[in-house]
Amino acid sequence: MRKTDTDSDNVQMSDVLCDFCHREWTEDVAMVEGHQGSCICGSCLRVAWESVVEGNLDDSTEGWKCTMCLEHRDDPCYRSPAYDEAYVCRRCIRLSAQALRKDDGEWDAPGPNRPE
Repeated sequence: MRKTDTDSDNVQMSDVLCDFCHREWTEDVAMVEGHQGSCICGSCLRVAWESVVEGNLDDSTEGWKCTMCLEHRDDPCYRSPAYDEAYVCRRCIRLSAQALRKDDGEWDAPGPNRPE
């Protein structure tokens, strides 16, 4: 997601926001991008991982669609407690965790079910 006043011809790192907490992307904030500019920060991804992958929780509601892949899926999902429209499916949680772990050597998923 981007700030509403973002110049599309000159997008800056700080113009990009996490769809789940609206935190700005900075050098200190790890971020994974999904489809059409959707993003999840490392902190929200960690909570999603703990909830869905480790805790087997499912925040799905009727008609939900994953913010990251833009698909409705039958697998469990995490829903942002702050922004009701932001969902991430288990598949995107796993793929984002793999990407962030690979790209950011300091980030790792919590618990025994860590991605390879």
